[in-house]
Amino acid sequence: MTDATRPADLTAGYVPTSPDPELDRRLIEVEDALKARDFERAVALAESILRDVPGVAEAKRLLSAALRGCGRDAEAVALLRQLSAELPDNALVWNSLGAALRYTGELEESRAAFERAVECASGLIPAWYNLAVVLLMLDRLADALRAIERAIALAPDNQPALVLRSDMLREQGQVKVVIGEYRRMIAQNPRSAWGWLGLANLKNVKFSGEDLGAIEQALGSWQKGERERTALLFAMAKALDDLGRHAEAFAALKEGNDELQERFPWDAVAFGEQVDSMLAAFTPPPRGAGADQGEEVIFVVSLPRSGSTLTEQILASHPLVDGGGELGELRTIIKQESKRRGVELPDWAQRASPEDWQRLGREYLDSTAKYHPTKPRFVDKMLGNWFHAGAAMAMLPQARFVVCRRDPVETTFSCYRQMFPAHAHVYSYSFANLAAYWKAFDRMSRRWSELYPGRVFDLVYEDLLADQEGKTRELLAFCGLDFDPACLRFHETQRNIKTISSAQVREPLRRDTAKGPNYGTLLDPLRAALGLAAYSGAGAEPN
Repeated sequence: MTDATRPADLTAGYVPTSPDPELDRRLIEVEDALKARDFERAVALAESILRDVPGVAEAKRLLSAALRGCGRDAEAVALLRQLSAELPDNALVWNSLGAALRYTGELEESRAAFERAVECASGLIPAWYNLAVVLLMLDRLADALRAIERAIALAPDNQPALVLRSDMLREQGQVKVVIGEYRRMIAQNPRSAWGWLGLANLKNVKFSGEDLGAIEQALGSWQKGERERTALLFAMAKALDDLGRHAEAFAALKEGNDELQERFPWDAVAFGEQVDSMLAAFTPPPRGAGADQGEEVIFVVSLPRSGSTLTEQILASHPLVDGGGELGELRTIIKQESKRRGVELPDWAQRASPEDWQRLGREYLDSTAKYHPTKPRFVDKMLGNWFHAGAAMAMLPQARFVVCRRDPVETTFSCYRQMFPAHAHVYSYSFANLAAYWKAFDRMSRRWSELYPGRVFDLVYEDLLADQEGKTRELLAFCGLDFDPACLRFHETQRNIKTISSAQVREPLRRDTAKGPNYGTLLDPLRAALGLAAYSGAGAEPN
């Protein structure tokens, strides 16, 4: 998963100077609308240019960015494909195409587009940055590091590139090096929002009062609504929490989340209807593939901050299991089949034959074989796969689903305390939406367990803390694995870990991670939304 510390790629780029000042003015007007996220206006402005001056390549490229902003991804990709054929040496076009393809999940094509962009213009920093991101998503860490080093060589003080390199080093477990990198970034640029947020995301780093003062000073240099200011609010909340000033931390969190909710609205009612439709489509379960398919797969699903990275690390410490990370193959295969049929999954689930499910399962296994080249089993930790579990079980009758659970207040509040990447987990910016999402996850996961008995295992984080060996043995037995003591020493396992929990799972289990009690009655609206009783513990009023 790309972190919130990685600012959005430059999908539009810049407007080259043309011989026509009026045309330049109009193109810049489109760019200004894109920067303001007024995508409908950007579409109208770009289309107006193309009506008056047909064939202006830069107007088409900016139009593609505006179409993406409006959710019209297929149109954007089609336009950019046409433009890249017309202008095979235009680096900005290839960079925009790569960004559009990455967003739609076509990662190999995206990589090829970014590579073509840097061939055309070896000094185009955004293309090197974007190439590094997609290589990282493809698990080509060494190549990604080389690409980001090229970007940094071109612009040694480029903050996004420095942050991305730090993220890569963090994935390798070089936490001390990463802390030093972030501190150097902040020393060079004290208002560096992404440097401060990067440090905040290293949960085992404690901020000092001096850090808090520096974050507050940096906050004043950004305008309300700017992403950098929002990032600093989350970093400030972490610093205030570290200093025991929980009421002030909560106020900073609320301000940051309110800004994000305004920027990324989420429809809880519509999502609930999607859950209802999916469950209805798999009740009763369709006749799936033959029973001899899917034994190699262990799906780990949950909400973020529920112990999923820990669970994958435990499993990946077993000599027969590889940790694949958050894989998009299941969703991609379902999406492609829906496109081929012309209807969404709930409308074709019961019409699919066992042969169809067998074919889809085989596609999944073939496309994920690269994630376990030397081991017979692997973990797919795409958290949201709980939504598509019915399809996965029809495709892969021997696959197992591990549902990671944690106290619902701790889970949802931990999400609320995290600034996720743009467009990711957009339900997490209000207590009402968080509760609605958690209830949907809970209802759907329990229903899958009823529909597919014996194939779903709930691993409760608090139970694991209370009895690490016992629960680890239960987990391994469910997955058809013999007990191995290495799974108890999961923190010693060396592997690349992409999530924000990468530093935490390189330490032994900690029992001091619960935050809810520190915030007392401030979380009562969240408890009420979850259907839980109000806080009644000691010290109900937070500091």
